[in-house]
Amino acid sequence: MPYRPLQIAAWLTFAAASQHAFAQSNASAEAAAPAAASGVTAAAPATARGEQALPAVKVTAAVQADSPLHLNTPVSAGALGSRSQLETPFSTTVVTGEELADRQANKLGDVFAGDASVTDSSNAYNAWATYITIRGLPIDWQNGFRIDGNPFISYGITMPYENLERVELLKGLGGFMYGFAQPGGIVNYVTKKPGAEPVTSASLGYRMDGVLSQHVDLSRRFGPDGMFGARINYTHEAGKTYNAGDINRNSVALALDGQLTRDLAVYFNAIYQQSRSSGGTPAIYTGSYTAANLPATISGGSNLLGGTDQHLNTNLQLYTGGVRYQITPDWSFNTSLSYSKSTRDRNESTLTLLNQAGDYTDNRWNGDEGHQDIYWQGMFEGKVKTGPFMHQLVLGASWQHQTNDYSAVSYSFELGNGNLFQPNPWRYYSGAGLDKYRASEITQKSVFASDTIQLTSRWSVLAGVRVTNYDQQTYNVNGSLASSYGHNGVVTPTFALMYKLEPNTTVYASYVESLEQGTSVASNYANAGALLNPLRSRQYEVGIKSEHGRWSANAALFRIERGATYENDQHVLTQDGTSIYQGMEAGGSVRLGRSWQVAGDVMLLDTWYAKGQTYNGNRVAGAPRFVAAARVTYDVPFVPGLQVGADTKYTGNMEVRPAGNLQTGGYMLVNVGANYMTRIGGHDVTLRAAIDNITNRRYWMFQYENYIAPGDPRTVSLNAKIDF
Repeated sequence: MPYRPLQIAAWLTFAAASQHAFAQSNASAEAAAPAAASGVTAAAPATARGEQALPAVKVTAAVQADSPLHLNTPVSAGALGSRSQLETPFSTTVVTGEELADRQANKLGDVFAGDASVTDSSNAYNAWATYITIRGLPIDWQNGFRIDGNPFISYGITMPYENLERVELLKGLGGFMYGFAQPGGIVNYVTKKPGAEPVTSASLGYRMDGVLSQHVDLSRRFGPDGMFGARINYTHEAGKTYNAGDINRNSVALALDGQLTRDLAVYFNAIYQQSRSSGGTPAIYTGSYTAANLPATISGGSNLLGGTDQHLNTNLQLYTGGVRYQITPDWSFNTSLSYSKSTRDRNESTLTLLNQAGDYTDNRWNGDEGHQDIYWQGMFEGKVKTGPFMHQLVLGASWQHQTNDYSAVSYSFELGNGNLFQPNPWRYYSGAGLDKYRASEITQKSVFASDTIQLTSRWSVLAGVRVTNYDQQTYNVNGSLASSYGHNGVVTPTFALMYKLEPNTTVYASYVESLEQGTSVASNYANAGALLNPLRSRQYEVGIKSEHGRWSANAALFRIERGATYENDQHVLTQDGTSIYQGMEAGGSVRLGRSWQVAGDVMLLDTWYAKGQTYNGNRVAGAPRFVAAARVTYDVPFVPGLQVGADTKYTGNMEVRPAGNLQTGGYMLVNVGANYMTRIGGHDVTLRAAIDNITNRRYWMFQYENYIAPGDPRTVSLNAKIDF
């Protein structure tokens, strides 16, 4: 295990020192830069499009500078309230809507392609839609996803990224901030809201092999002094996917707000999405595989593994209403109530791999599933002064009730044998509408408080605590109670010490605990139906964040201790010992001259099982030792408005299972793209083109412990947007 604390600490110290030295060497250059460099009077900020002014653009206000890492961007930090990335003593990532459009993101892994701590395990067209790992830890599909801070069940849901303002990622433990959740991290989708200026835009897109998409964005303010606002986004896509499947998706997002008085505001948000897809690529299960190496890689664009009989139909609904009240200039109150509902109708194969020649058994599962989440939160945020110290306080409470419904009769059976390199000969067509029963209910009641104390102009300390009453029941098909777990007064604390090295540079050390709900064991394990106990995790992190006009950087040293859960040799899902995740991540971006921008991100990770009876010392499944990402963009000076770029990401070798005897192999992906902003007929027009995996690299992608899938093939995406 080569990456141990002293070595990693040395790397982090070097990274921090390098950043500070970089800041000093760039200070004179930043001081000499003209004021326009931080607020270009063009259709897009300099940091996104360079300093090329587009013709005939009417300037109505100065553009606020923003670096590619967006460290001054406010992020939702749950019980910490709303604060910028720079003021948050944990690692975070923000991806803006403009970046999502430029990347033409099609799945969650695309969203975080530039973040080395995120490993892609997702697929846009099957139930693995939101599977990623963060620092080697899987994200919790039941508790790890939020929309505007409100929980929803993400399983199988590919979000309409065109409808989003940005996507926020809190890495590591979210227990204090959000309650029970696995320690991988929290993804928060922020939807577009009505702004001060009207918006009318439409776009048309194409993705190979034949998916066409349309998107409309409308926003207006109305009433006396524009006191009411409304924004609606609609997205439709349909056509033939790269693996000869089909997709038909309709998404609409509505945001309403009203500034009723100077201090009182109300809002209502709604999302509705219906998606139907067929021909998705099956997952490949390796639990019974005995060879030392995986079979030769195949393309994720192949239609050999599945057929149009396989399908995934999903529906997502989320409705949120809330009130914001500014009690005094220093104190505010925000309360909201949300209801989310997601359903799935699945007919999917899992291919059980038998040997290195690629032989498999096709196991089909067909059933319906549904989830509901009702969530309320009330929170006070404010400032008080005690003697020489200023306190930033957050006080609140929340209540969440989640229900999970599964098919009373689901169909799981073996179709027959096949081979990865030959067409799958098996078909099983099915309908929908199977009866469901209440499989489980989970209720969380929490109170929380945090206090950030400003000790001096540079030093501050944070302390917070969440106390949760947790109750979980699982039921049999006949409605009788199968198992239950309940515990009152579960405490998940956090502590942090922060130091302002300079106004735009924060050094921090933090500690946080988290508790994740007990796993209800799935049907593919020998102890199916059992309810495992909740697991407590601990995270230690030391980091630095620095934000400047022409460059920004961050680095973190972390250690996460999580109770280990894995499938043993008897195919029993068991809890045994501890999983340790220890490593360093560092990244930065710099603008060179007027046209070049270079960004890079790296993660070094060491993981092992400890204190258990079976796999002590083995690497944790799904955790790469090394990941590196880089991006270069160039604003073409002789074609104003044209930007070209390329990015690459190398993902290191991963263990497929805890036994440590099967690996995916490392792989590098290269993507290229171009964006062109111009005016046609008096309207702003943006043309975008992207080629993902331009070398058409074939690779095995880790999806989950014992599960792999072929990586996505080379894909071409085009988009044209017009602003009216």
